[in-house]
Amino acid sequence: MNIPITQTSRPFSLGAWLRREREETAVLLRCIPATAVSLFVVSVICMNLLANKTLVQTEYLALDGGILISWLSFLCMDVITKRFGPRASNRIAVLAAGVNLLTCLIFYIASIIPSNAADYTALNGILGGTWFILLGSTVAFLASAALNNFLNWLIGSAFRKNPDGRAAFAARTYISTFIGQFADNFIFSVIVFVFFAPVFWDGFHWTLLQCAMCALTGAVAEALMEIVFSPLGYRAVRKWEALGVGREYLDFVQKNR
Repeated sequence: MNIPITQTSRPFSLGAWLRREREETAVLLRCIPATAVSLFVVSVICMNLLANKTLVQTEYLALDGGILISWLSFLCMDVITKRFGPRASNRIAVLAAGVNLLTCLIFYIASIIPSNAADYTALNGILGGTWFILLGSTVAFLASAALNNFLNWLIGSAFRKNPDGRAAFAARTYISTFIGQFADNFIFSVIVFVFFAPVFWDGFHWTLLQCAMCALTGAVAEALMEIVFSPLGYRAVRKWEALGVGREYLDFVQKNR
């Protein structure tokens, strides 16, 4: 009598998982173009700094300075997701968040070092930052990045006939950016201006309506910027594909599925 042989799954090993994650990240960082990573990281750092300033505040609308640069972060994620996949884009998002936290720490240390050369009160206030703004921006960014990258991949997978065409790239970037930007703006606004600002900024606050309108207006504005600049992203992706950029990483992921 033949006895069927059943395969048993290997028990989960944290050490093996960490080694694989480290190896995959190392391969990704060798493959991904430095320009895309640099623009992404710089945009995240600038977005965090600019978020300290409210540009517009009315009864129904409030916008902070981060709106001027956040579109670039999402465009970089969309380009990375298209070529390398959502897991890779999430890894780079975590890297950007980590570099931003390190930069903020260095800025804070510089702000508390005394100097008698001149009055640096204003500069120290900017460099020192605000801890709850950093908290809000980090949480909002990581959550919206994961959402944006997943939606970008999901929408792209729906295009069966021509997944690499302009229409597919436009649909996946426009929709994912709008939804991701809305989530980013809303989460950040609620954390900073609803929960913490009234306590630490002498009662200054935004209403939930202002947060929602800020999120919606920001998402529309940033989606329009995505429409303007996405052709550059599309050309970059097509060039990467033509040159075989990232092939080592894609093969690694395929092999280790």
